[in-house]
Amino acid sequence: MMMKKVALLMVLVLVAALAVAPVLAGEGAKKKNTHEVTAEFVSADMTAKTMTFKNEKGEVTTAPVMESAMKDLTSLKGGEKITCTCLDDETGKHQGVSAIKVAMAQKY
Repeated sequence: MMMKKVALLMVLVLVAALAVAPVLAGEGAKKKNTHEVTAEFVSADMTAKTMTFKNEKGEVTTAPVMESAMKDLTSLKGGEKITCTCLDDETGKHQGVSAIKVAMAQKY
């Protein structure tokens, strides 16, 4: 009877290990990618958690700002050159701006 309990326990441990292994290896998590965008800061909407910027081609974009970058919005002024780190999911879909750094305080 004791051998059956030990065998059952070993099977349960093995099943649990196989279930958890992909998550620990990172296979169960969605892959996230980032890219940087250099732009001119235009404005921010703190309520909507969005920012508007103009890229180097002159195209104006409004993008969601993630919680990790919200603190960076408070000190920005219109016309400042910034570098935004944008977070994308595994399919390349834009999730939001995850970080903002002031590159230079000049206009294009």
